[in-house]
Amino acid sequence: MASSSTPVHAGRYLALFLALLIGAYLLVFLTGDKKADPKLGIDLQGGTRVTLTARTPDGSPPSRDALNQAQQIISARVDGLGVSGSEVIIDGQNLVITVPGNDSSEARNLGQTARLYIRPVIHAIPAAGAGPAEQAGPAGAPGAPGVPPGGAPGLPPGAAIPGLPPGVGAPGGAPDADIPGLPPVDAPAPGAPAGGAPAPQPRPFPQQPAPSPSPAPAPAPAPAPAPAPAPAPAPGTSPPPAPGDKNVPLAQRIQDEKRLRQSSEQAIQILALQFQATRCGEDDVLAGNDDPNLPLVTCSQDGKEVYLLDKSIISGEGIANATSGLDQQRGEYVVDVEFKSDASKTWADFTAANVGTQTAFVLDSKVVSAPQIQEAIPGGRTQITGQFTADTARELANVLKYGSLPLSFESSEAETVSATLGLSSLRAGLIAGAVGLVAVLIYSLLYYRVLGLLVALSLVASGAMVFAILVLLGRYINYTLDLAGIAGLIIGIGTTADSFVVFFERIKDEIREGRSFRSAVPRGWARARKTIMSGNAVTFLAAAVLYFLAVGQVKGFAFTLGLTTILDVVVVFLVTWPLLYFASKSPTMAKPSLNGLGAVQQIARERRAAAHAAGRG
Repeated sequence: MASSSTPVHAGRYLALFLALLIGAYLLVFLTGDKKADPKLGIDLQGGTRVTLTARTPDGSPPSRDALNQAQQIISARVDGLGVSGSEVIIDGQNLVITVPGNDSSEARNLGQTARLYIRPVIHAIPAAGAGPAEQAGPAGAPGAPGVPPGGAPGLPPGAAIPGLPPGVGAPGGAPDADIPGLPPVDAPAPGAPAGGAPAPQPRPFPQQPAPSPSPAPAPAPAPAPAPAPAPAPAPGTSPPPAPGDKNVPLAQRIQDEKRLRQSSEQAIQILALQFQATRCGEDDVLAGNDDPNLPLVTCSQDGKEVYLLDKSIISGEGIANATSGLDQQRGEYVVDVEFKSDASKTWADFTAANVGTQTAFVLDSKVVSAPQIQEAIPGGRTQITGQFTADTARELANVLKYGSLPLSFESSEAETVSATLGLSSLRAGLIAGAVGLVAVLIYSLLYYRVLGLLVALSLVASGAMVFAILVLLGRYINYTLDLAGIAGLIIGIGTTADSFVVFFERIKDEIREGRSFRSAVPRGWARARKTIMSGNAVTFLAAAVLYFLAVGQVKGFAFTLGLTTILDVVVVFLVTWPLLYFASKSPTMAKPSLNGLGAVQQIARERRAAAHAAGRG
């Protein structure tokens, strides 16, 4: 047990609390949106309700298990700690999300399928309207830059191009199957000469020189009918050898065929890119359902770039964790991704073998970021960059961290929800808290006299710290204060006052035993702190159990109750005990008329007199 001679560094405790309080308010006023107001819940400020309609690739109704899994994932995204006041419920084939505030975009973003794939970039061009036309690819026919006149080389007339509607890009195709927003591929080029002869156009791929013609055979004695003209060679290829011509080596013919196939594939790819470039502003009805084992033509999230991507090398299931933050070097918000062991090895091997190439992070079939690999990236950690804000970076990290949805969703309805209780209820709750606080102070002043002022200072310090923490929690973990949370704070006031009562009563016990006020304070603290810690531990345990087992607003009540319980311990140890220690050193505070301990001291004198009389007898 401590004695009055034990050195006490009370000034250090007060300095530590003051540093914590100043640090908290510096974070409040110098970080984030710098608004010194806690976020309010739906019952106090209203909110937004968004209905997300589930959709499947084949149009069949979604299963109940898939809806339940989607509900759990979206609930984790919007309310991972259960303190934001949001709720997600299943309504038939829909999910109804209610979030505080009037920003419906946040609720809509929660419906992202969050299917992340990492794909190598094969080719990229600006989207339609994003830049000059000459930057969209190699020059070519006006309808599809980079494609020779007449459609894709090496394809028969009317042949379907994989990945495009029937007839698109093929001569003789259906007139209603042309690429939207572009002239028909088989239309004459602007400025073409009369008679339909196409104007000379630059070739997108190098032409191979035609082989030397074979020597003409000797004329026959009798004239023979002229043979039918041979078909014109396909663009980009050499003329086919005449029957029986053995002058063309087999290796050269194989090489010509290989060049023809490559030329055709490149032309089809550019056609697909140009087709997608006109559709970046449209909704993708199958977003998030792309096949990772097939190439993908898609747009960036901002709609400014169109990418041709190879098949996926890593999927979102290989992500172990994702966090967001501000990159101090770049001065922009980024998302840090940590891979699991298998994906980590794949990423390290891929980046080592593809330095200098682009790799796309594709979220729900849209390219979030397509950085260039500068060096091998071992260790299983990488960073997604883009034009993120603090909110969008946090949202992306959440959807990657909590997993992908088993269904795709589209926002079918959004409405504003008025406050169910409103500011009048908030005012009533605050009045109730103020009445409770005043009652505690009056009781302390009447019963403990000047020591009651120390109670008031401790409660003010606790309230200032609670307010700063509520603002910061709303900013960083999306905590919202509702009436249930206010009830937890009011109960916290009683818990803090109870700790003061325990401390003061232990001081009285020491004085009854005949000690002075000066020596009773440190001895009473040594006995009181064990009781205070035990009582707060029980309260915190109850709050923790309630938090993990409850849902909705009860979860918020348990959160604030646990928070105030922790702060009670901090304030009693760093504020109340040092202040009372300094008071015990003051001769003025030792006067019974000021500290309210006169009756207790009288009892101590009577006990000493009785003990002295018993000793004489």
